Order: sequence, then C-alpha cells, then structure tokens
Amino acid sequence: MTVEQKRVLATAIPGPRSVELHARKTAAVASGVGTTLPVYVTQAGGGIVVDVDGNQLIDFGSGIAVTSIGNAAPRVVEAVSEQVAAFTHTCFMVTPYEGYVAVAEALNELTPDDHDKRSALFNSGAEAVENAVKIARSHTGRQAVVAFDHAYHGRTNLTMALTAKSMPYKSGFGPFASEIYRVPMAYPYRWPTGPENCADEAFELFVSQVHAQVGEANTAAVLIEPIQGEGGFIVPPAGFLKRVSDWCAEHGIVFIADEIQTGFCRTGDWFASDHEGVVPDLITTAKGIAGGLPLAGVTGRADIMDSVHGGGLGGTYGGNPVACAAALASIETMKAENLVGAARDIEAVMLPRLTALAEKYDAIGDVRGRGAMLAVELVEPGSKTPNPALTGAVSAACHQAGVITLTAGTYGNVLRFLPPLVIGEALLHEGLDVLDEAFAANA
Repeated sequence: MTVEQKRVLATAIPGPRSVELHARKTAAVASGVGTTLPVYVTQAGGGIVVDVDGNQLIDFGSGIAVTSIGNAAPRVVEAVSEQVAAFTHTCFMVTPYEGYVAVAEALNELTPDDHDKRSALFNSGAEAVENAVKIARSHTGRQAVVAFDHAYHGRTNLTMALTAKSMPYKSGFGPFASEIYRVPMAYPYRWPTGPENCADEAFELFVSQVHAQVGEANTAAVLIEPIQGEGGFIVPPAGFLKRVSDWCAEHGIVFIADEIQTGFCRTGDWFASDHEGVVPDLITTAKGIAGGLPLAGVTGRADIMDSVHGGGLGGTYGGNPVACAAALASIETMKAENLVGAARDIEAVMLPRLTALAEKYDAIGDVRGRGAMLAVELVEPGSKTPNPALTGAVSAACHQAGVITLTAGTYGNVLRFLPPLVIGEALLHEGLDVLDEAFAANA
C-alpha cells in the first residue's frame, strides 16, 4: 500500500487547511449536504485516510460501507485506467459494451442460489430500490409495497416513502409516493416482551397487519434489509427472514432484499441473505460493488426481471463502462483476497472487544452485528432510554483522536463500525483503544 498504515495526529482535527477548505465548502455547497467529519482528504488506502494537514486517521466507516476493498485497490486502479483510456461512456441503451454484460453475469452468479437470473445496472442504491419496486409491480400487477420500521432505502421520493426515519431524510420533503405500508421490525433488543419472543411475535404481527391493512392479493412486494443499516444495524432473530420469504412465496408476493449496505462480503458472506439460506426474488446492490465508483444493480429471478417491457428499465449512465470495470476488478479482489474471510476475522477481533466495553460501561445497552458490520447501542444507564447525546460525544472524541466513526439509529444512539475489509489487525485494536478512551472520558 502506498499509504502508511499508521495513525498520525499532525494537527488538531480538523487542521487549519481543512478549516479553510470547509469555509469554502460552506460558501459554495448547499447547506443541506452535511459533513460528518470536516477533514479534507488527499489520499486513502487500507485502513487509513490522509487529510490535507498531514493527519492520518483510522477508518472505521469505509465511506458508509463503500470502500470495502480499500480506497485505491490496485486491480481497480489498473482496470479503471485502462477503461478510461479506451472510452468513458457510450450509454448501454444506445451502443452496448461487454463490461455491463460481465457485471450482470457476475451478479447472477454471486447472489444467492443458482436459479436462472437476470440483472440490470443503475447509478445508486436508491435508484436500484426504485427499479426493484417497478419490476415487482410489473410482474405482479399489484401496487402495494410493505416496508419495515427503522428501514432506510434512499433519498428519492419513492425511497423516502420507504424509509422510516423522518429527520433528516424526509422532513419537509413530502408528499411522498403512495401505496407504501409499514410494519414493525423484528428488533430483539427493543422487542416489548423480550428477545426470546421476538421472532415469533414479530412474524405474527407482520402477517396480521399485512392481511388486515393491505391484503395479500394487493401486495406487490415486501422490502427488507437483512440487517438494517441506517436504522441501527438491527439484526433480526434467526428464522425471521426465512419465514417472511416463505410467506411471500406462498402469496405470490415478491420478496426484495435490500443488500446495498450488507452486500459484497461485508457481513462475512457474499450477501447477508446467505447466512440463513434466504433466497430473495430480487436483490438490490450498490455501495461496495465497485470500489467507490457509482454503480448499483437489481438482480433476480429471470421471470420476474423479464416481466418488464422493452425500454422500461435503464438510464443514461446506468452501468457506466468505467464503473463496470471497477466492479469487475473489485469482485476479483474480493475473491483473490478472501474478503469474506477477512470480514469474519474483523468480527473475531472487534466483537469480543465491543462486548468487553459493554461490560465496562453500562451506557452500552446492546452489541450486535455480523462480520465487519458491527454496532453498539447507547442508553441511559439502568434503562433502555436512547442516549444520543453520549453517542455524539463519544463519536466526536474518536474524531478528535484520529478515528473516523459513524452514528446511526432511528433514535441517533448507535455507533456503527464499518472498517475496510483490508484493514490491518493492529489498526483495529488501536481504533478500539481510542473508542475505549472516548467512553472513559464521556460515559
């Protein structure tokens, strides 16, 4: 790696050059475009981000699960450079090219099960979700879509309707798309009668609410994140996803797995659905697919995908050739470097240490996640009352000490950890040491 894998604090965080650039950002960029940590990056790779002031920060965010293979993976750099030199774009809907086809073939192969599949490529996760809903409605001839509490599916009009959290994602932006219905999520930590009852009761509630409020015959699709992302890394209890999937099959409803944050080795499998042998009818992907270049996909059963009329799917930039080259190189990297195994190794390092923190600090109410997608939920000690103030303080302390952390959760009280899958173990431990110090200073 060209970036030294070492945390360096050359200045305060942010440093003077970053402060200067952030003033320019404030004057030039719409204020609605937020910034978690205003350090301005010049180089990144492995588990380190380098800023304009010479600080080197440990990366526990991966650009929100995007740079899973690192920020400048050699295979991606080489493939992108070659593609840019050949041509940057033609529009696949006008004059196609092999890269798009090759990415579709790879998605058809890698996503769960070996049934006949088709794929279509887009630009962003939200666009993939919108198209998955379009496909499900086309296939079923129905309109209603069921989503879950705590869900996050994007920032476009339809995906805002599917997203549960109002602020900052939905507030003031309505009216939203119609025929969207929400049901409770199987959330073990906060299930009213306890985690041991969550799987059965959540499934029964899901079935009864869809039957009573929507009607099975009106429901085109059920959309769920196998592990919820922005909602707080909520892991449903074992068996819940499979029961929902089987119920959908029984009623001719399309089961859509939103694997935009969980996909591509992040959870210790190629896709989180693999963990329990769940086979979605449609699966949406983005984020980790292309090493940081904008690309997304919908992959699913051939009969469902092919139900849409010619010209009904597409977009000017969807499946851009440079992004496709990056995706193929990213997938090659994931295979060659066994990043499925790397995610499991990260869990083996981080999960015991996060559990030890929970034993040490009673403000940590829950530790959860899978692979390199882990989180702690912070509460008022002695209760389950969300503690967003402490969450923000701990995250800010980590930032000041040179560790990039992210918050999440409907109540703003979850610290989520998404380190690059290529991060070294020494950096993992050092970042966790900083996290421990942040709790000691604030909890």
